[in-house]
Amino acid sequence: MVSPSTSRGLKPPLALIAGPTASGKSALAVALAQAVGRAQVVNADASQVYRDLAILSARPTPAEMAGVPHRLFGHVDGCDTYNAARWAADARRALARAWEDEDVPILVGGTGLYLRTLLYGIAPVPDIDPAIRAEVRALPPAEAHAALARLDPSAAERLPPADTARVSRALEVVRATGRTLAHWQQAREGGIASEVALFPLVLLPPREWLRARCDARLEAMFEAGAAEEVAALIARGLGPELPVMRAIGVQQVAQWLQGQATREEALERAQAATRQYAKRQYTWFRHQPPQDWPRHDESLSIDSIIEIAIKLRDRLLTG
Repeated sequence: MVSPSTSRGLKPPLALIAGPTASGKSALAVALAQAVGRAQVVNADASQVYRDLAILSARPTPAEMAGVPHRLFGHVDGCDTYNAARWAADARRALARAWEDEDVPILVGGTGLYLRTLLYGIAPVPDIDPAIRAEVRALPPAEAHAALARLDPSAAERLPPADTARVSRALEVVRATGRTLAHWQQAREGGIASEVALFPLVLLPPREWLRARCDARLEAMFEAGAAEEVAALIARGLGPELPVMRAIGVQQVAQWLQGQATREEALERAQAATRQYAKRQYTWFRHQPPQDWPRHDESLSIDSIIEIAIKLRDRLLTG
């Protein structure tokens, strides 16, 4: 059994398994927990926090959890606008609970913003005037990007016009505060990276293997009841701006249920959206985490998952 006392120095141990969707993170996290002996898996995926998205978020089933305690999975109602700051606060409490139980917490997920906020802190951006936010969100994508190019050229060069959420965020911040988002991000506060003994692993399997996994998983979701899950969301009358309604798969299935697409078209669109999302995650995890974080660039099998889990366990033991 690995315990906090076995980590380097006096810092409590924290394992981290990150990477794009469908890369095998959940299975590896459970295998590591079983190899460690006493561990708790803590979710770091923005969709898996919602109790309404068990199927379309690929949340681990009880059988897949294999008796290992899982925290922050399905604990948020779909009507809630959850964000990275709130998740980081919840995650800090979940980690503290694991250490108090003398378990090793294993962070697992593919939401880079969540992980960055927890480890390195959050930018102290002031609250945005609702009128400015509404004005920015009402702009067509091309106009929003052009406005950003005038006020924050570096951000506009980095962000494509199609990345509407991030373009809008950067534009509303510079309009409301007179300072760029990059300026605020340089003053991050509240991160725990210096307080823990971090043992990270980034999964970056071959792209063709990952794309095939994404497509197969969407087919399985449709067979497992994705339509019923989305129908329940629609019945609640939740606003389209809520994160749960913007999760990949929800809009595509809703179009099918509302007669705007066939089942096959909805599946193809959801698969395409998932592949695009995985591609963005892949690029982020290749370049954004520190270069000394180990990367695993091979596909995963049952045997390789066990092998990697044992190696991770040994790293935890030796510090």
